[in-house]
Amino acid sequence: MGGRVRIEGFSVSRDGLGAGPRQSEREPLGEGGRSLHEWIFATRTGRAMVGLEGGSQGVDDEHFRRDADTVGATIMGRNMFGPERGPWSRDPWRGWWGDEPPFGHPVFVLTHFARGPLTLGMTTFHFVTGGLDDVVATARDVAADRDVLIGGGVAVVRAALAERLVDDVALALVPVALGEGERLFDDPGRWPDGYVEVERVAGEGATHVRLARAS
Repeated sequence: MGGRVRIEGFSVSRDGLGAGPRQSEREPLGEGGRSLHEWIFATRTGRAMVGLEGGSQGVDDEHFRRDADTVGATIMGRNMFGPERGPWSRDPWRGWWGDEPPFGHPVFVLTHFARGPLTLGMTTFHFVTGGLDDVVATARDVAADRDVLIGGGVAVVRAALAERLVDDVALALVPVALGEGERLFDDPGRWPDGYVEVERVAGEGATHVRLARAS
């Protein structure tokens, strides 16, 4: 039996947005989008991920690192991979993460434009043009008995929830309002059909809510 399909620690503003507007190389999370992730970079695990010392070891840190070692494959949209749009250029974007991305397992990038695999360090990015359900099936085969993580961005998360492809959803509700950007929920707290809230814990910088797919 394979592992779960999960969304883990996905940050959402109090007005239901999962990213800021106008993503660019200078603003990888969209304008104002970094404010959704400040809780991560205040934790010891989040700081260590970017080569920094210190950080909190409280509730936020526990939730950020929870189950990280059970992931065998990640799925992301092209907008999460980088700011380049349309057909790939002759010298295409190689991701935000440098020569040693933090994944350490296969990553499947959804795109409309074919491209060969890209291996950086212990991570290989596979650029796939099939539908989300097909990609999830492929990722589950590759992950074997480990979990498949749907990393984002907002459009991919929305689609995965609408198609009920996700078993377990962990959200970080952040007390900031972006005003504009990419909307994940019309009303945080009114969850997608087919999902029920099973846990809610207040952390230092975010409230952590876990949803489960209803049987």
